[in-house]
Amino acid sequence: MSEPTQESAYVAFAAAAWKRHYGLAMLLTGDPHRAEELLQDCLVKLYVRWRRVSGGDPDAYLKRMLANGNVSWWRRRRRELLTAVPERHDGRSSLPPEADDELRRALLALPGRQRAVVVLRHYADLTDTAVADLLGCSVGTVKKAHHRAMQRLRTQLAPPDPGPAPAVPRPHSQEIAR
Repeated sequence: MSEPTQESAYVAFAAAAWKRHYGLAMLLTGDPHRAEELLQDCLVKLYVRWRRVSGGDPDAYLKRMLANGNVSWWRRRRRELLTAVPERHDGRSSLPPEADDELRRALLALPGRQRAVVVLRHYADLTDTAVADLLGCSVGTVKKAHHRAMQRLRTQLAPPDPGPAPAVPRPHSQEIAR
């Protein structure tokens, strides 16, 4: 990347991509520190491949790198730690503004694969086939994980059941005749 135009194009892309892709990394990992680390690692790897990638769709390439990087981390860990997302010291949420706290907590309570499927399907707006390719599984596995995740989210996010409706007294036949 000796050309100054290639390097400046990468720097401009990386600055804009950080803002665009941090939310995706945050939702994939569930942890702001891991999200920053994942995004930074992917941007460093993208720098090495920039000359080849810049002619295509670098955003799509970075999304795939984020998903693959997160899956690799799962495989290295072999178990999932679910942690609450701490607030940043300035009081603002570390998630994108459109994601509310209740939904964030519900997403973090999902198992890792289910959370990844929901985030990639709804936040990154990918198809079942694209999610299956990213996660290295079949489309059927993605659909099954999505179905189970949505069931669990509906249960967690459903309003509390108010109980049975109060019985309405019916008038007796004598009262109706009057």
